[in-house]
Amino acid sequence: MTKPIRIGCYSAFYGDSPEAAVQLVKHEGANLDYLVADYLAEITMGIFAIRRKQRRMMKYMGLKDDGSKEYVAQFPNYVLRRILPDAIQNGTKIVTNAGALNPILLKEIIEELLVELNMPNVKVAAVVGDDLMASEEQDGLSTVSLNQFKNFTPFSPVSPTKHQLHSDRLPDSEEPIVSLHAYLGARGVCAALDAGAQIVITGRVVDSALVVGPLMHEFGWNKMPPPYDLLAAASLAGHIIECGCHATGGNFTDWKLAANSDYGGFAYMGYPIVEFDGSSGEFVVTKPDRTGGLVSVATVSEQILYESLDPALYILPDVILDLRQINLTQIGPDRVLVRGAQGRAPTPWLKCCGIFMDGWKLSGQLVIGGHAAKEKAEAVGRAVRDRVNAYYRENGIPEFRDFNIEAVGGESLYGPSNSKNASEIREVVLRMTGHHDDPEALKALSIEFVSPVTNMAPGITGFFERAKPFPNLIHFPGLYPKAQVETILYLGNQKKQVVPWGPWDDSHSFQNPAPVTLVPEAIIDDKQQDIIKVKLIDLAYGRSGDKGDVSNIGIIARDPTFYPYIKRSLTVQVVSEYMQHVCKGTVVRYDLPGLLALNFVLTATLGGGGLSSMIIDRQGKTYAQLLLTGIEVEVPSNLVRFSKL
Repeated sequence: MTKPIRIGCYSAFYGDSPEAAVQLVKHEGANLDYLVADYLAEITMGIFAIRRKQRRMMKYMGLKDDGSKEYVAQFPNYVLRRILPDAIQNGTKIVTNAGALNPILLKEIIEELLVELNMPNVKVAAVVGDDLMASEEQDGLSTVSLNQFKNFTPFSPVSPTKHQLHSDRLPDSEEPIVSLHAYLGARGVCAALDAGAQIVITGRVVDSALVVGPLMHEFGWNKMPPPYDLLAAASLAGHIIECGCHATGGNFTDWKLAANSDYGGFAYMGYPIVEFDGSSGEFVVTKPDRTGGLVSVATVSEQILYESLDPALYILPDVILDLRQINLTQIGPDRVLVRGAQGRAPTPWLKCCGIFMDGWKLSGQLVIGGHAAKEKAEAVGRAVRDRVNAYYRENGIPEFRDFNIEAVGGESLYGPSNSKNASEIREVVLRMTGHHDDPEALKALSIEFVSPVTNMAPGITGFFERAKPFPNLIHFPGLYPKAQVETILYLGNQKKQVVPWGPWDDSHSFQNPAPVTLVPEAIIDDKQQDIIKVKLIDLAYGRSGDKGDVSNIGIIARDPTFYPYIKRSLTVQVVSEYMQHVCKGTVVRYDLPGLLALNFVLTATLGGGGLSSMIIDRQGKTYAQLLLTGIEVEVPSNLVRFSKL
C-alpha cells in the first residue's frame, strides 16, 4: 500500500475566507502534502471578463494599469504572504486557479513576492492555454464573434452526443463575445510538478484538476496507460473538496449540527482534506482536528451530487467519472471512506465557458412592512414599471425588454402555487430589476426606485443611493475539439512547454454507459398499514447547484428503508409541477443507488443563468430546500415510528 497523499482545499470560490489557508497550514504542518484553492465560478469569469475589457480600453486610451484586475489579487496579498514561509518549510506545495485571465502575470507577481520574502529559489509555474481569445490582440474597441471559432458545438446537459438538446442559447453573429475559455485538465498541473514547481498557477481548469494533477504527479499516472478508475477516483476526490466547507457541514441540510458543533461551529469551520491511496483509489475525507463543522456520510453525499448532471457521465478532460455506485462509510469521527468510483476514456472535446453581452440591467430594492406587505410590494413594483414605461413611450424610447418584481420574504422563491399565508406576511424586501438595451434609459428607473417612499404604499423604508446600470452578461457553455487546444507550461525563466493530451475515445462509445449493478433495495410494503404523508426533509437530505441555465437537485435518503418510497413519490412529473414557476425547460431524473440518491436535472430554470438572471436565486442555491420543505412522501406510519423521525 502506498503512502496516502494528503490534500487540503482552502477556497471554494472568489469570496471564501483567506483564514482557511492559515488554518490548514497551521493545523496540518508537514502532514499536508498539497494546498489547493478554487476561485473561479461561472459568475467570477464574467466579472474578470468585464475587468479585462476595461483594462484594454484603458490601454487604448493611454492610461496605466497594473493588470491586477485580471487575476485573484487577494491570493498573493492576503494568502501567500501569510503562509508561504511555513508552507515551503513544511514541504507543502500549492496549486490554484487564481491566475484567472492572466496566470503568467500572477506568476511574475509571486516571483517578486518570493524575492521580497528572501525565498527566490521557490519555483513557480503557470499553466495556460484555456483562453481561446488570447491570440486576439484587442485594443478595447474591437470585437470577436463566435463564428471565428470553427467546430464550436453547443453543450447539452442531458445528452453526450445530441449537443443541441436543451442546450443554452449561443450568441449570434451580431453579439460579440467578451471571453471564451476551455476547461483544461490535470496534465498541465502534473507537468509543472514533474518539473519541480512548488507553486502552480492556472487559469480555467476543471475544478477537480487542482487535485488530480498532484495525484497524477505523485503516482506517475501520466507515464503509463491511463488508469481510468484511479483517475475517476482522483476526480471524485477533487470534486468533493473543491467547494471547501461544502464537504464539512457548510450548506448542509442538517445545518444545526454544523452551527452548534464543537470548536466554534460556523465561526471556525474546518476545511476539507482528502487522504488518497494511489494503489486502490480509495480515499478518506476529513478535516483538521479541533475545528468546527462535521464530516459525515451525509455531508459528503450532498457534495458529490452538487452541480452534477448524468451521474453515469461526469465528463472531464482526462476521464469520464461514473458516480452511480459510489459507496461511503463512516470509519471514525469526521472521517468518511469513499470507494466505488469507475472511469472510462474521455471524449474528444473540452467543455468551454463563454460570455457575451446582451444589453444592460439595473436593480434596486425597498423594505416594505406592515399589513399585506407582499401585496403592497407587488403593487408598488408594477406601478414603478408602468410609470417608467410611460416615460419611455412619451420620449420615443423602447420599453423594458424585461422587468422582474420579487417580494423577497414573501415566499417568492416558492412561486404563486406553492407559497402559503401570503396575506399574513408583514415584512418583505421589494426587489425590482429592469433590462434595457440603453444604459442611459435605465437612469429613469434609478430615479423612480425611490419615489414610492412618499407617493405609494405605507411602511416603505430601506432606500439607499440610486443604483447604476451594469452590463447584462450571458454565460454560454459549449464544446471545442481537444485537438485544437494546447496546454502550455511556463516554469521560471525556461521556454514554454506544450503538454500533450492523453488518449481520448474517438469511437464515441461513452454515449452508451454500461448498466449499473443494482444495489438491493428495501421492499415497499404498505399493504394493510396506515399510510401517512411526511415532509421530504424528514426522509432525505438535499443539495442543489447550477450549470449555466441548468440546475440540479440531489436528494439522498436518510435511511435505506426510505429510498424506495422516495423514488415512488418523487417522480419527474411531481418535480416538474412543483418547480414550474422557474423551470421553463425539461426535468430528467437519474438514480444513484450506491448513495441511495436521486439527481434531478432541470433545464432552462435559472432565468438565463448566474450572470444574466433577473431572479434572486440565479444559481439554484435554494432549490433543494424548496423540494425538501414543500413536497410530501407517502410512507407506512410504522416506518416513521421505527426511524424515530
